[in-house]
Amino acid sequence: MMTSKKVFLSARWQHLAMINYQVDPAILQPYLPPYTELDLFEGRALVSMVGFLFTNTKVFGFKWPFHTDFEEVNLRFYVRYFDGQQYRRGAVFISEIVPRRIIATMANLLYHEHYSYMPMKHAIKQTTNTISASFKWKKNGWNELQVEAGTTLQNMVEGSEEAFIFEHYWGYSQYNATTTIEYGVEHPSWQVHRVVNWKLDCEIEALYGAAFVPYLSAEPSSAFMAAGSDVVIVKPRFITSSEQLS
Repeated sequence: MMTSKKVFLSARWQHLAMINYQVDPAILQPYLPPYTELDLFEGRALVSMVGFLFTNTKVFGFKWPFHTDFEEVNLRFYVRYFDGQQYRRGAVFISEIVPRRIIATMANLLYHEHYSYMPMKHAIKQTTNTISASFKWKKNGWNELQVEAGTTLQNMVEGSEEAFIFEHYWGYSQYNATTTIEYGVEHPSWQVHRVVNWKLDCEIEALYGAAFVPYLSAEPSSAFMAAGSDVVIVKPRFITSSEQLS
């Protein structure tokens, strides 16, 4: 884990279920923040549908009543930013859904993210040999993201698609036409389960736009599940040129 600077949020992320799809890079260009570029895996542009649990959430070190434990489902893609010395690999969020209005409002104000509030629920089921994580959100009826995996945990293989998806430790969002917001996401490298089944049943066009329909309706590139860990999100800062942070 990186050394934290000014912490905005700390929490424990658990049961991260991810279904990944290859897309035409052109559909991601409108979402690309200034000074960043697409981060490709073996020449392929990937997006991820992600569901997970926030627990023990603190904002500026304080717990907010009724806002410590909740679900999130997001659609994200992968970018990199050259800071003048090295590339920083991060994620850009096309959509983030949470079940608390104040969480969505704060994140949108501070980070210029794309949070929205919707009713949500989840189910985590475990047997001797399998564990499944289901995340549901209500938009024109109930939508669902579900991943089933074996219970055994293992380290990610360096250079694998799994490692590429999980090992992005920065978040980027567009502040305006010439400014990007950057923030650190700090956590140890996660252990993962071997996925055996997955399902995505959602209103793709209503949620993400017509451009994503053919890709999120197709067979996924991969599906992963991580156990998760404690996570720290650092207060944002601004990028105002391609080589200098302010």
